[in-house]
Amino acid sequence: MEIERKFLLKHTPENLDTCPYHLIEQAYLCTEPVVRIRRQDEEYYMTYKGSGMMSREEYNLPLNREAYEHLLPKADGNVISKKRYLIPLSDQEINPECLSLLNGASLTVELDEFAPPFAPLLLAEVEFPDEETANAFQMPDWFSEDVTQDVRYHNSHMSRQCH
Repeated sequence: MEIERKFLLKHTPENLDTCPYHLIEQAYLCTEPVVRIRRQDEEYYMTYKGSGMMSREEYNLPLNREAYEHLLPKADGNVISKKRYLIPLSDQEINPECLSLLNGASLTVELDEFAPPFAPLLLAEVEFPDEETANAFQMPDWFSEDVTQDVRYHNSHMSRQCH
């Protein structure tokens, strides 16, 4: 089960260039249900995602490079490329109710910096252990808007957009 919320940003954190990151390329073989192929650095996956906006089933299957390259031309729409920064949230950035539900666990922001045709879009995602924690989460001050329920910010929808 994947439980995540998506956010637009007011600004990026000052130390962004020191954060670890992944280079991601992904394409969609189907968008209902979502069947996606992804290259993340030098790892390859096929992912099935069920329906839902904040919570949905997700299954990842490993692929090799040859299978990924074979499937890539079969994808519909835009291939999405992005740099994904991994930014740990400090306890001070997490509201007390959410922090108490985490029971010592931590949260990480996955900040996606999209390449053309979606640049200069920046989108932050935060994954949660359960819906209660996700619902209790309040945005840090560098986030601007919760777009979890806005289909325009789902990568599967973006893959079908004309640019």
